[in-house]
Amino acid sequence: MVFSSTLFLFYFLPGFLLLYFLAPHRLKNAVALLASLGFYAWGGLPFLALFLASVVVNFVLIRFMDRAAVPWHKRIYLIISIVLNVAMLFYFKYANFFLENASAVNSALGGATLTWQKVVLPIGISFFTFEKLTYTIDVYRGVNRPLRSFWDFLLYIMLFPKMIAGPIVRFHEIAGQLTDRRAFDTVDHKLAGLFRFGVGLAKKVLIANVLGAEADRLFALPPAELSAPLAWLGAVAYTFQIYFDFSGYSDMAIGLGRIMGFQFPENFNNPYVSRSITEFWQRWHITLGRWMRDYLYIPLGGNRVSASRLYVNLWTVFILSGFWHGAAWNFIVWGAFHGLFLVLDRLFLLRVSQRLGVLSVVPTFLVTVVGWVLFRAESLGAALAYLQRMFGGGLAPLPYFTTEFWAILALAAGFSFMAALPRVERWEVSLLAGERLALPRAVGLSVATAVLLVLSAGAILGSSFNPFIYFRF
Repeated sequence: MVFSSTLFLFYFLPGFLLLYFLAPHRLKNAVALLASLGFYAWGGLPFLALFLASVVVNFVLIRFMDRAAVPWHKRIYLIISIVLNVAMLFYFKYANFFLENASAVNSALGGATLTWQKVVLPIGISFFTFEKLTYTIDVYRGVNRPLRSFWDFLLYIMLFPKMIAGPIVRFHEIAGQLTDRRAFDTVDHKLAGLFRFGVGLAKKVLIANVLGAEADRLFALPPAELSAPLAWLGAVAYTFQIYFDFSGYSDMAIGLGRIMGFQFPENFNNPYVSRSITEFWQRWHITLGRWMRDYLYIPLGGNRVSASRLYVNLWTVFILSGFWHGAAWNFIVWGAFHGLFLVLDRLFLLRVSQRLGVLSVVPTFLVTVVGWVLFRAESLGAALAYLQRMFGGGLAPLPYFTTEFWAILALAAGFSFMAALPRVERWEVSLLAGERLALPRAVGLSVATAVLLVLSAGAILGSSFNPFIYFRF
């Protein structure tokens, strides 16, 4: 069940909010947990028992770890918890990948093709595995004491607004809110949350879906039918689709959290105005970047190592980041591609960007467009064939595209780059904060929310094209 589906918007969400607001404070967590279990079971019922068992095992291991008096005992419980979670992720997400490659190697050596029962990927496993790991590591490091209630722990892992596609919420960021969030349980927070949800839904269905339909059609064409301008148009359409799709979903998750009294971390900050790939990763999927930094890059040595080791670490982290996104070679190459530019930034590109000033937004954007081709293609071979057409497909007039497509593409570009103008970014932050709303502003947000929700609902009811890119991760 995705947030932009009719089932969620017209049935699940109104029913949940009615029960949640009517419930007394001591029962709100129970309502949220039951709703989260139902939300997951709708699309992942075959995996629910396994998922709950893994949560129970983690809870028990971490209780033992917290009570252990000897440091090496704590470390053993930490290692067991990490190994179990990573093993579960590897089995469900990467077993097919490794077996397919083993089969290909075996065939190349003259052996028989391997056959096996395909492993089905549970919904959201990439995200909730990271959240189980962050809980374990935060408790081990003493950042937070473990939760006393198993049900609060289960709610932290399963909380439906962020369970499927994030933001990746680290335990210490909402540890206190799991047991008491009355400080954020205000009308202003709820109104700001509903507005944020409306903004995210509009980004998803009014912009991303329109661009996604054309991007899908162009990426499905045989390479020989793609001229260079047409291939670039498809890549640019996908570049804006994935941004408005994923950031829209994050906006909806953050908005739902605020309606319930949770404060989730931001996940995007106008990434296409970045002046370098280093800055891009400080603005794109921020919670994943911070997770990778704190739980992988810094343990590898961070910046306190030799230059050559630092470059290896950077590349390693981004190759693993690519592999986390998908079990396929094109995702690994996508991660390596971004890792390469991060290393080049350290070597000389950042100095070039400083000299170019705001003009450095252009080459940075073009690098991300090329990278998204690797991310979008069905395979590495398909990605390379598409890139070949982008850079060597020859010139030809573009075929007909609807006025709606061109208008939405221009709108997407305008929204993506307007933060490069002075004060726009600060205005956006102020608009979305909404902690203490004066009456005129509250009225304005209410009207804007109603307009966005009505327009989005009309678009959803009028179209059957409504994919969500990160749903498969």
